[in-house]
Amino acid sequence: MKDIDLGFEEAKKITRHFAKTFYLASLFLPKNTRDAAYSVYAICRISDESVDSIESSLSAQKLDEIRQRIDSTYSKDALKDKLLLSFRQTVDTCHIPKEYFYGLLEGMRMDLTKSRYNDFSELDAYCYKAAGVIGLIMLKIFGCKDVLAEKYAVKMGKAMQMTNILRDIREDLLRKRIYIPIDCLNRFQVTEEMLARNEINDNTRKMLRYLIDITKQEYKKAEKGISLIKGLRQRLVVKAMSRMYAGILDEITSNGYDIFSRRAAVNPCKKWMIMFQILLEGKYLCA
Repeated sequence: MKDIDLGFEEAKKITRHFAKTFYLASLFLPKNTRDAAYSVYAICRISDESVDSIESSLSAQKLDEIRQRIDSTYSKDALKDKLLLSFRQTVDTCHIPKEYFYGLLEGMRMDLTKSRYNDFSELDAYCYKAAGVIGLIMLKIFGCKDVLAEKYAVKMGKAMQMTNILRDIREDLLRKRIYIPIDCLNRFQVTEEMLARNEINDNTRKMLRYLIDITKQEYKKAEKGISLIKGLRQRLVVKAMSRMYAGILDEITSNGYDIFSRRAAVNPCKKWMIMFQILLEGKYLCA
């Protein structure tokens, strides 16, 4: 097996281990598209782990090293790293701008220096870098050149990032990060001390209900762009990811908005049911 093929296999293993929801949905993609998505996810995952798993001073250095690896991928330099070889083929074949990955790294760097957000405009800027850019990358992988689709792809990415934020409040508190904007906390009279105590009361429930409602609205708006994506299988995967991620919000609601005692997740059986329901509906699969 060639080194580049080994790189794609390594990327597949990383995706299967860390991104179970995406991995399941991706099985419906054409193989070349699937492999390309895995190679990008693996690079993004390695970068994200660098921020969350080590001290901030070392994290910044690690992000600099990852940027250098991305630069080398876009250069004419010879590569020995198998994962980077697969990544290079993907960015070359799909014509993915290097600036998209710079944006992702900027979002990760924000996690090293910024732990509070004053309002939703600040949070929105973060969500764009952390996930909106991924929507743009996926459009390139899907071969979609519709400029209008970019707006919806960014909106979908940001809705998914907001879902991650709501699901991971407890984990982020352990890293001394609170992504919920200060003005939102103040509006619902929720203090950082209450969150630190893992306190669920009427105020926190109202706040979470509000945040879940506006995030679901963003999913609905983003789904208007699915028909702009060419390829039945690609549209199926985007719709599946949207519904599965929105399902996390339903799980938070079903758990009585208790995001502290257990991490909200959509079980594999429900994920397959979602795929089946989309196939039955069919409307999202029509061009």
